[in-house]
Amino acid sequence: MSTTEDRPGSGDGDYIDFRRSTSHGPVLGKGTQNNYFGPGPAALPYQVGRIPPQANCFQTRAEAERLAATLTGGGTTVVGSAAGVLTGMGGVGKTQLAAHYARSAWESDEVDLLVWITANNATAAASGCAQAGIEVYGADPKHPQQAAQTFLARLQPKPQKQPLRWLVVFDDVTDPADLNGLWPPVSPHGRTLVTTRRKDGALSGHGRRLIEVGLFTPEESLAYLTAALADHHRHENDDLLAALAEDLGHLPLALAQAAAYIVDSGETVAAYRELLADRTKKLIDAAPDVLPDEQTLPLAAAWSLSIERADTLRPVGLARPMLQLTAFLNANGIPLDVLTSQPALACLAHRTSTGAEPSDEPVTVSPQDARRALRALHRLSLIDHTPDSPQQAVRVHQLIQRATRDALTAHQHDQTALAAADALVAAWPTTERDTAFAQTLRANAQALAHHAGSVLYKSDVHTVLYRMGTSLGETGQATAAHDHFRHVTEAVLQQFGADHPATLTARRHLVRWEGEAEGTTGKAYADLVTDQTRVLGADHPDTLATRADLARVWGEWSPAGGQHVYRELLADRTRVLGADHPDTLATRAGLAAMLERDHGFDATHLYHELLADQIRVLGADHPDTFSTRARLARRRGKGGNAAGAAEAYAELLAEQTRVLGADHPDTLTTRADLARWRGQAGDAAGAATAYAELLEHMIRVVGADHSHTLTTRNSLARWRGRAGDAVGAAEAYADLLEHMKRVLDADHPHFLKARFNLARWQGQAGDAAGAARTYADLWEHRVRVNGPDSPDTFHSGDLAAKWRGLAGDAAGAAEAYAELLEHRLRVQGPDHPHILTARRDLAQWRGLAGDAVGAARAYAELLEHTLRVQGPDHPDILTTRNNLAVWREAMGDAAGAAEAAGRPDPGAGRRSPSHPFHSGQACRENGGSRGRGRVHRDWP
Repeated sequence: MSTTEDRPGSGDGDYIDFRRSTSHGPVLGKGTQNNYFGPGPAALPYQVGRIPPQANCFQTRAEAERLAATLTGGGTTVVGSAAGVLTGMGGVGKTQLAAHYARSAWESDEVDLLVWITANNATAAASGCAQAGIEVYGADPKHPQQAAQTFLARLQPKPQKQPLRWLVVFDDVTDPADLNGLWPPVSPHGRTLVTTRRKDGALSGHGRRLIEVGLFTPEESLAYLTAALADHHRHENDDLLAALAEDLGHLPLALAQAAAYIVDSGETVAAYRELLADRTKKLIDAAPDVLPDEQTLPLAAAWSLSIERADTLRPVGLARPMLQLTAFLNANGIPLDVLTSQPALACLAHRTSTGAEPSDEPVTVSPQDARRALRALHRLSLIDHTPDSPQQAVRVHQLIQRATRDALTAHQHDQTALAAADALVAAWPTTERDTAFAQTLRANAQALAHHAGSVLYKSDVHTVLYRMGTSLGETGQATAAHDHFRHVTEAVLQQFGADHPATLTARRHLVRWEGEAEGTTGKAYADLVTDQTRVLGADHPDTLATRADLARVWGEWSPAGGQHVYRELLADRTRVLGADHPDTLATRAGLAAMLERDHGFDATHLYHELLADQIRVLGADHPDTFSTRARLARRRGKGGNAAGAAEAYAELLAEQTRVLGADHPDTLTTRADLARWRGQAGDAAGAATAYAELLEHMIRVVGADHSHTLTTRNSLARWRGRAGDAVGAAEAYADLLEHMKRVLDADHPHFLKARFNLARWQGQAGDAAGAARTYADLWEHRVRVNGPDSPDTFHSGDLAAKWRGLAGDAAGAAEAYAELLEHRLRVQGPDHPHILTARRDLAQWRGLAGDAVGAARAYAELLEHTLRVQGPDHPDILTTRNNLAVWREAMGDAAGAAEAAGRPDPGAGRRSPSHPFHSGQACRENGGSRGRGRVHRDWP
């Protein structure tokens, strides 16, 4: 190491006087110790200040490599935070990274002068620079400001002088203004390193480069916990440690204190996780008695100073209550609309400048104030605020949320939770046109429900819980909606009891989504009506509304039963609400729809009468009026006038677009109906084009994942196939299925229907093997969802067997049909009409598989059962006899074939000469039935 002139301790009158040295302790990483007595120049290399010791089980991180690369060749780097996952917050290990770099530079002789300054306030920063001036350059300690400037001036590179290689570290800067006038000069031989939680613009520019310090990666977290516990002979399961790291959000400080607690207490990792999850405990309860690695604050207090500092930034006093609001929402993304809604602004205005208690003085907080409060929190690395992503504008670490909630009184906790709930409801659109936004809102509602506890059930069930569950269901997640409302119902039942109106309301939501998810709601609705009648009265609006639900559901199983319920409901609603009440008119519409389902009843006149009353009462432009016009248009199509239906839908679409707008759900539904009836009228290509245009609109309005968008894609695929593009239809259904896997429950009815349609069009496109595989998958799926005895399951099994045969595996098809026949006999009995079909299919595929004996035997059994079930006069008798004769002949049994073809018919005397059996018998007598080509095959 060079020690030539123009550096401390050499040339220009500078000299070393060991008699005046003062002890500064050992220099880390060196084998010598320099002592000075009083002011005087220092010998190089020299270190001012103490580098913090390396933490136990220090993890080498990517940020350390970036830091080394950035500082190579000199420059100024601010180790702080920028865009990322809550980077730069307290506890991510910024000081440890800086210390690691400084220690490495010192030990590898990369610097002549190393100055470490703890700069957590302006005085400390200035004092650190002054101390360096005094120790290194002999500045007068009586004039610290001048000493600091002397130090900084001597760092300035000078031409034709021996360069001084230096590193200055300002650790834990809490305010960029604290370094005003103290920034070391830019030098090709010097390096400045700052650690801070701040993100202010003042920290960048002027040659300063920001490095993002984030959380541990999952791998780093696991490695740290494994090593920290192994040091104390503790060896835990990797999965448990990974789960603990996830619980702690991969925050290095939290991991260190968790490991210390586990070691000191002797608790298991599982027990510590239970402690963290216990909402009756605070974060401080999970802190060790003695903090590791010379840490000074437990995790619970790690951010208190940052919060206090943020609260002093403009708008003063809003940062803390804003952080409290975010503490109840989703850590991974809070929409800006929620935090700037009127309930959120009212919550902010209700707090004093310290955010501790409500203010008695009226305060007005604007959306701009709320956004500025978010920026204040962002500048202190307490949140990550990304204005360019308004749907997920705010992210906050889960432990900052926990510490913030822990600091609230019980009253503050409940009031803030309710404010967050109101804010979510205010931001939730009536029509969810953006599925991504809806998903973000649901995630926030779920987080709120977890953190808020029973306050959301304090006097009633908060609207946000109903909104969340309904949103789940309406986006195709019926099972998730059912599970959500089951939890809500259990909670409200415990809170209020079985007969409270809130409990009955929750049950109605539960029953609705139970029906969507499982298809069994009739009895549940009937039981609910009984309880509502007993508690609320028969004429209560909620009771009447549930009766309407019961009528609709009952009608799906029994149109006659549904009609009966609707008629009684109509009489009661007319009596209670009046004939012109919207609910009464809606009941008339429901009754007409139910009558239509019973043997093709033509409800056209009922709809015309209803339409006239709706126009008179509600007006021609009311949505219910439009709905009745849509029903009339559909009736026209059902009556055989598809072109007329398309014309009526086109007229309705124009009116709805004018009144409701092109993006309204009812308008989009009418566009779909119009496309359908164009296809039914014979224009399949036009229908496909219309659905393609509608799909683009649906994606823009409600998003690609919305259930209505998926339905539109299904219709588009179907009409492509009907327009002659079977390959395109199959490809479209395959793409749709992949999309459905991502956004719908695996057992959703639409998912099963899409699988069926994919298989169908694979077969139509000539891909028999693909159709066979898809039908087989569908059959297995239906066995699991619908049960092995369901008619839909049987149908899927039949198709899987059929296409297995068409794909070339006739023997496999025969084997599958034999198993299906045995199952059908057990479930349906020998006389069920489908049993005869199953026997016919088995016989056909045995023959096609080359098993003439098996085919003949199966046809003989089929003939016996057909005669018994359908009687000798049924036309299928002739076909079955003919096929039996063919396969007996194929197996070499000429006598048996002749017997099958010429057996005296017990019903011949009762048939007319024109019966097909006589003509068939005559044909056989003339030898016309010879050969396998005459086998009757009736493929579905």
